[in-house]
Amino acid sequence: MRIASEIWIKAFLRAAAADGLFGAIVRKGDAEAGAIFIKVLRPDRTARLFGPAPAGLSASDAGRLFVPLLDGDARSDADVETVLEREVRYDSDLWIVEIEHVDGRAVMAPWLARTDAG
Repeated sequence: MRIASEIWIKAFLRAAAADGLFGAIVRKGDAEAGAIFIKVLRPDRTARLFGPAPAGLSASDAGRLFVPLLDGDARSDADVETVLEREVRYDSDLWIVEIEHVDGRAVMAPWLARTDAG
C-alpha cells in the first residue's frame, strides 16, 4: 500500500527542511492519490521538474518514484510553469511542490526511478 500523497509531501518537506532547504506546496491535489510533481528552483532562476515514474519502471522501497521531465535539464521557470499548466489541465487532482536547491538531481536522488537497464 502506498502512502497517501498529502502525508508523503509533508514528510518530504520536513526532510528537506531538516537538510536546510526551503520547500512549499504550490498546489494541493487529491489527499489520497493525487500525482505529485516536484519543481526544483535553482539560484539562477532556472528549474528542473520531476514527475511520477510510470508504474513498474523500477522496484524500490521508496514508495513513490520520480523521473526527471524536460529531458532532465534545467529550463527557464516560465518553461516549467507551461508544462505544469498543461499537466493541471490533464489532471486537476495533482500536487505541485517547489523546493529551492542548487542541483535537482541531488535532492531527488532517493526517489529517482532507475531508467537504465543496469
